[in-house]
Amino acid sequence: MVKRGSSTFLLSMLCFGMAFLYVPMFLLIVYSFNNSKIVPVWGGFSTRWYKVLFESEEVWNALALSVKIALVNASFATLLGTLAGLALVRFGSFRGRTLFGGMVSAPLVMPEVITGLSLLMLFITLKEFVGWPDKRGFATITIAHITFSMAYVAVIIQSRLTGMGTTLEEAAQDLGARPLRVLVDITLPLLAPGMLAGWLLAFTLSLDDLVIASFVTGPGSNTLPMLIYSRVRLGLRPDINALATIIIVTVMFAVAIAGWIMMRQQKQKEREMQLATTGDAQ
Repeated sequence: MVKRGSSTFLLSMLCFGMAFLYVPMFLLIVYSFNNSKIVPVWGGFSTRWYKVLFESEEVWNALALSVKIALVNASFATLLGTLAGLALVRFGSFRGRTLFGGMVSAPLVMPEVITGLSLLMLFITLKEFVGWPDKRGFATITIAHITFSMAYVAVIIQSRLTGMGTTLEEAAQDLGARPLRVLVDITLPLLAPGMLAGWLLAFTLSLDDLVIASFVTGPGSNTLPMLIYSRVRLGLRPDINALATIIIVTVMFAVAIAGWIMMRQQKQKEREMQLATTGDAQ
């Protein structure tokens, strides 16, 4: 039984942690409607900075570039991470497995500064020997993001494969299904939730990255995090608060929709199990 004093302490720490995380976000949202050019000084309610933000071509270009990079990165990282996870879990022991597993997981523990610097040196070397890349931008940032994002996807896929076992796959093979058929009809559908989670994680990591993108980009190819950072370095600006508010609200809606979908799926499964139980009883 938990003592009252211990329970009160834990509740207090929980409230403090939640406040430490969400109060700054709430203040940021409030000050995005500040009419004053000086962020900490309240000058009255106004939406002028949202108008300034939506009229900024630089912001829209940075957002479009970030979203395109994130979409391509998430798709390729999910594909490569899934293949890597399958190789590590389903192919058993093979020559070089330890080295391959270490190379796949290395980006997880490698400092982003080192990753960015090494990729920059790679692109400079390729430029000297093969003439590519002509300039650093969309392609180089996307390749860099795929390099570290696929490691996160591979870990998720490994966990999913380990948890679901091999019973269904072995049963399908016993019934005469070929390995490719088993992969398409059994393994991939069971992996779908993990692949979706990996895709979303890779998309988020790419959209949020600043350090690695700063190393492998060139003039005129600013991503949204780079644009925000460059503006904040010159001082807090109300239009950046407006941009951050839009991002926070978008994420909140996305999380709410995802939670609603998951609740519907859970209720559907419970209804199906209840109907199955009722049918067996009859």
